[in-house]
Amino acid sequence: MASFFKRKKLIMMLISIVLLVALIGFSMRERENRTLPEQFIMDTIGWVQSVLHVPVDLVGNFFGNLQDLKNTYEQNQLLKSRLSEYKNLLYEVQALEKENKELREIIEKEKTLRDYQTIHAEVIARTREAWFKQITINRGSQHGVKANMAVITADGMIGKVQSTTPFTSRVQLLSGFDRNNKISAVISDNENVFGLIEGYDEEKKMLMFQSILAESEVEVGQLVVSSGMGGVFPSGLVIGTIESIESDAFGLTKIAYVKPAADLYNINQVMVIDRELFSPVLDEDQGEMEEEL
Repeated sequence: MASFFKRKKLIMMLISIVLLVALIGFSMRERENRTLPEQFIMDTIGWVQSVLHVPVDLVGNFFGNLQDLKNTYEQNQLLKSRLSEYKNLLYEVQALEKENKELREIIEKEKTLRDYQTIHAEVIARTREAWFKQITINRGSQHGVKANMAVITADGMIGKVQSTTPFTSRVQLLSGFDRNNKISAVISDNENVFGLIEGYDEEKKMLMFQSILAESEVEVGQLVVSSGMGGVFPSGLVIGTIESIESDAFGLTKIAYVKPAADLYNINQVMVIDRELFSPVLDEDQGEMEEEL
């Protein structure tokens, strides 16, 4: 009896498998119309998929956007750091190029000053209170610098040494000159026209070339140089060019406003001129006087 039931179960299982295979085959064949159960199941699955699709996409897009934002931020930080490095490098290159150019110009200028001993120096400080009147250089008495020595750049005269310490010196700029600080000067192409650089017009930003005789022929654009007759500044140092000319209140002398040849507001490399008591005019006159005696 037990074996009969076992066979019956086996037969039912085989029949179920056959029906299942038949149903699978029936459902997989190409048909235009689906059965009601198939339609119900497919519609149910489609509805569930459409309901879940939106939040799943939102979550996926959210985390994807977060990752993109993180990557963008990291790339932005990297680019900023590289841009900063590039700017610093560019600034260093420009500073080196400027310094190299100034040094080449100083060397070329030294070749034209064979009659004088030159001391090369670098500007190390400018005080805010006297920015346009004084600078400090990195050469002092230990290097041979003395008070009243002329100071120039490759473009022209900028002032004179005011005071020294063993390793630094304070330079008074032409823009800080007053009536107590005078430079004997002449017109470069006409040494018969002479006068004194005496004072600085802060409004015009010009040196005042005064005490020029009224009958002297002075023209705009002429070059003004030191005459060497003042006992302090050597002769032939470029001071600047004449920009305008006026007569004094009595009409006896002229005043020429001279634009400094050197940039007094942007100074880095300078030369201190050791006059060594040599001036072509004064020393020749002194030699003649000694011969007469």
